[in-house]
Amino acid sequence: MTQPDLILSAAAIVTMDTENRVIADGAVAISGNTLCAIGTKAELCAAHPATPLRDMGDCVIMPGLINAHAHSGFLRGTAEHLPVWDWLAQHINPMHRMLRPHEAEAASWLCYAESLLSGTTTVLDMWRFMDGSARAAQALGNRLVAVPYVGEHPDYDYFDRLDQNEALIENWHGGANGRVQVWVGLEHLFYADEAGQARAIDMAKHHNTGFHTHCSEAEIELAEFRHRYGKAPMHVLSDLGFFECPRSLIAHAVWLDDAEIDLISRHAVAVAHNPVSNMKLASGIAPIAEMLAAGVPVGLGTDGEKENNNFDMFEEMKTASLLGKLRHRDAAAMDSWECLRMATIGGARALGLDHMIGSLETGKRADLIALRKDTPRMTPFFPDGPWFNLQHNIVHAVRGSDVVLTMVDGAIVVDDGQLQTGDMTAILARIHEVAPDLFARRAAWLAQNPSVQWTDTQGA
Repeated sequence: MTQPDLILSAAAIVTMDTENRVIADGAVAISGNTLCAIGTKAELCAAHPATPLRDMGDCVIMPGLINAHAHSGFLRGTAEHLPVWDWLAQHINPMHRMLRPHEAEAASWLCYAESLLSGTTTVLDMWRFMDGSARAAQALGNRLVAVPYVGEHPDYDYFDRLDQNEALIENWHGGANGRVQVWVGLEHLFYADEAGQARAIDMAKHHNTGFHTHCSEAEIELAEFRHRYGKAPMHVLSDLGFFECPRSLIAHAVWLDDAEIDLISRHAVAVAHNPVSNMKLASGIAPIAEMLAAGVPVGLGTDGEKENNNFDMFEEMKTASLLGKLRHRDAAAMDSWECLRMATIGGARALGLDHMIGSLETGKRADLIALRKDTPRMTPFFPDGPWFNLQHNIVHAVRGSDVVLTMVDGAIVVDDGQLQTGDMTAILARIHEVAPDLFARRAAWLAQNPSVQWTDTQGA
């Protein structure tokens, strides 16, 4: 029997295993970076009397949350009140034209720190100059799926290119003791020409890695896909070969019809659901219940700081539940367990990491968080018995600020609500140092150039 290095106990353990087991007065035993035992506090302490015990007391221990689609950045509160394609043309794409590597790295430090503080242990980040992002993840301790924002088209050559994406795979895939993975990315199918699309697919196959892109986010895309290809978006991606990649993850997928859902359910395709972003940009309500019923892996994502304004995955769970109920006008739709699973084991499945993370089970990595239960939001607290309410409180009441401990790969990176792996004051100061210059350069470019999007040119 493996001798653990540490036992963590708490008022309740939420395992997110296949049975959604909750263990009152429970504990987990950790050996190195691995969970080696899960049970009651009494059982684990009796089995390992020499192992140090850390009793988290009035806390709930659960798997670390998985953000299946995010963008680093620091445009928070400066790109507001526009639908998605106008928002891209007027705010986001001009920012990408001006962005410099040191600014991109500062943004990743900020966003990964915020994520860890609010209980997110794994982030799929689509961003720029991602050597800096990988360095930030290596230092701060989060798990990262790095997906470069790639534009492989003459009209979008100010984004990262596939050459940079491939170099990142070669330099960082499997880095930071396996915590950093690198996928192939395209900002959108329209941001790549035919040669770029084919090369992206070949790269994912050659390096045996995933592929990620935005698609079917706004209704306006449907007509453009019909204009260019004569088909709905998922059928186009399938015909082009993107679903032959080892795995594909589609961000948003708001406007999928039944035939498209059936299509992706028969391939290694997952969806990242971004309810807050989809509401803020007025994109629509994704058919998530239908995807889950078809067996499509669905994770939750915050999207970026600019289209969400925070990286709080607890808020994302609550919004996913409420939006699903509204879509179906059914108060029982998108129940708390479904939303918890999308933020944990469902997100892990969407990223192809469910063998390692997403639930607290023996043999998996020790990626976990502890939440306070001694708050008004968690009161009353019933972790067992006839009034059991823990899953509802976690989804509908908890906030990221209730996280007191975050552990990734067996290492404590947030303790007593404080970041242990970085200087938060310095991280914030760095953003205040670099942001004004980026904003000024973007404003100067916009003053000299009209705002253009793909619908203005028919995207030849």
